[in-house]
Amino acid sequence: MGDIRFPGLGIHLKDVPESFNLFGLEVKLYGFVIAIGFILAYIVATKEAKRTGQDDEIYVDFMLWMIIPAILGARLYYVLFSLDSYIEPGKGFWQTFKDIINIRQGGLAIYGGIIAAVIVAIIFCRKKKVSIKLMADTAAMPLLIGQIVGRFGNFFNREAFGDYTDSFFRMCLPVSYFNGNGSINGLREQGIINEAMVSNPVYFDNAAWISVHPTFLYEALWNLGLLLVIFFYRKNKKFDGELGLLYVWGYGLGRVWIEALRSDSLMVPGINMKVSQLVAAVCVLVASVIIVKKRFDYVKEMASEKETKKK
Repeated sequence: MGDIRFPGLGIHLKDVPESFNLFGLEVKLYGFVIAIGFILAYIVATKEAKRTGQDDEIYVDFMLWMIIPAILGARLYYVLFSLDSYIEPGKGFWQTFKDIINIRQGGLAIYGGIIAAVIVAIIFCRKKKVSIKLMADTAAMPLLIGQIVGRFGNFFNREAFGDYTDSFFRMCLPVSYFNGNGSINGLREQGIINEAMVSNPVYFDNAAWISVHPTFLYEALWNLGLLLVIFFYRKNKKFDGELGLLYVWGYGLGRVWIEALRSDSLMVPGINMKVSQLVAAVCVLVASVIIVKKRFDYVKEMASEKETKKK
């Protein structure tokens, strides 16, 4: 059964697909949605570049530089923190390699993609002699739009959901779906489906469903709110790089609490801590310090200018 329910919202989506057929080729909706996100991000980036008097062709070049490293970075980040899922006793090198590069079933970590994109941006800006701070401001909204759209790839893959909940916003997935796509026991061993979910099933049409936090939706809505804040504030920014820092701060703040709800988080080896939650917390702290310092410098500069005018 491929249905998905949001009973608190009165929503029942029937036969939600994971892929579609295009000229005889199976296209995974996960990859298709991410591609749509990239396209929308590019359109918004070029429009914002034109608004701020930049050469929009620079962002065409940057997208070409960035797209493959970003995907590789997102995959590498995911694989590095879940090596046990790929390196197994008795599995040959080539099969392990095939599993590592197979992204058709998901397994991309957004922070890995962002880290790779930042590295590429630093190299790109030095090569093209453009401002990294201005590029960061221009990229803030496109990044959020790409992430909002991309999270729905997780929806189609039935992944990146949270722990058990009976809240108003709960999402329900049929147990038969997971048994039909491998084994629910395997997901239990990985901790993705846990005892609380299995012990508190809900029933629709005499079938058992798990009830979980739709964390993909929480993040999409959080990012939408942050996008609106940046959109309405962007003409009033006080220094170059402020919008980029606001993105880092706002996204990190949302990720800290959303990651706490997820059941499939990547963990820091050796300690009981979620990787993305730790990275997000560090991003919030660093961005906060820089924003406060830059704001303080701005206030001092304005005060100095006012004193100069009086004289």
